[in-house]
Amino acid sequence: MSALALPTRKDEAWRYSNVDVVAGIWPISEPDRIAVSAGESVHRSILQEAASGDVAVRDLVVEIAAGGSFALHLLDMGGVLGRITLDVTLHEGAHFELKAALLGDGEQTIELVTRVTHAEPSATSNQTVRAIAAGRATTSYLGQVRVARDAQKTDASQSFKAMLLDRGATANAKPELEIFADDVKCAHGASVGELDTQALFYLASRGLDPARAKTLMLQAFIAGLFDDMADEAERTRFEGAALAKLEAMG
Repeated sequence: MSALALPTRKDEAWRYSNVDVVAGIWPISEPDRIAVSAGESVHRSILQEAASGDVAVRDLVVEIAAGGSFALHLLDMGGVLGRITLDVTLHEGAHFELKAALLGDGEQTIELVTRVTHAEPSATSNQTVRAIAAGRATTSYLGQVRVARDAQKTDASQSFKAMLLDRGATANAKPELEIFADDVKCAHGASVGELDTQALFYLASRGLDPARAKTLMLQAFIAGLFDDMADEAERTRFEGAALAKLEAMG
């Protein structure tokens, strides 16, 4: 990694990043590598947060052997920059599941970059990403799905939805499909919006103060991302951290 040149915004994967603060931690450490054996099921969870002036950057490289499955729950609340990249390769009949929430406020840049390669037939992948940005924060999701020429019967999906709470907030989305096989099912969707003022008014008319009503709606926006976490203590930790961040953003 030390031989790599410092990235710039001309690099596609760093287009929306805060490259100025990256210079202070470059070169970054080697990526974490996860190997999922044939038929094995593996789950990981990452809760990334840092002090307001710190930088949190993490790279994962995942190889899923035939018939294996890998599920990742991700909550990225970063520091001044919170960045996670995933490079996942699926072999025959493998499955990859990603559920992620990106939460940023102030001057934060929170970003997720994924490259999922369907290298062999009959593999499946689902990516569900929700982002909330307040203040002058930037949230970004760059998701690439690559389907090799022989990877027939691939089934891949991406879903990205972002919520902007202030006029200075930004959400970037770049879903990308690169398909060389002809018998596949691949879909992606992206949307960016803001809180429904009529819904906020309705909650206020039922006695909820505006801040509480806003938090409840934001909780609903990311609801379900962490419900299937098998470890109850870990799920409670994720939900508590997310709630604290949402309340601060309100």
